[in-house]
Amino acid sequence: MSLALASPMKALTIRLQDELFAVEAGSVREILDLVPITEVPNASPFVSGLINVRGRVVPLADLRVMFGMDRPEPDQDTRIVVMEIDIDGEPTVAGILADKVHDVTDIEAASIEEVPKVGMRWRPEFIRGIGKRNGGFIIIPDLGRIFETQSARTAPAAASEERSAS
Repeated sequence: MSLALASPMKALTIRLQDELFAVEAGSVREILDLVPITEVPNASPFVSGLINVRGRVVPLADLRVMFGMDRPEPDQDTRIVVMEIDIDGEPTVAGILADKVHDVTDIEAASIEEVPKVGMRWRPEFIRGIGKRNGGFIIIPDLGRIFETQSARTAPAAASEERSAS
């Protein structure tokens, strides 16, 4: 089964640690410098804070949590990508942290492949595909599925999962 799109994917490329990720450029509303983050007590590490975007309360997600990456302190390159993400059939505005924002580029449909079933450091259900550009790979996360998975996990369910895992 091919994940190839009929036309190139217009993508915003962002860096998380040493990996390049691509998100649908058409879903991006704006890119912000780091703004004050209001921490939410007892929230999941994935969406642990809220930001104010032009007077609107927006949840801030950290994809590095979902991909098991270290979470270094923000620096001068850290940005917040404000996006509209389809969660359970409803458009939802959310911010995602990026260690660095690169550029908007086309990823050719023919260069997007399925995620290998083995050898991946990420959960394959969270990846739509792997694109190739300039001899490197670009990970295309399935943001809808990532956010739906997290919104389905209530705090008590997450706490009981953590207890049973230890």
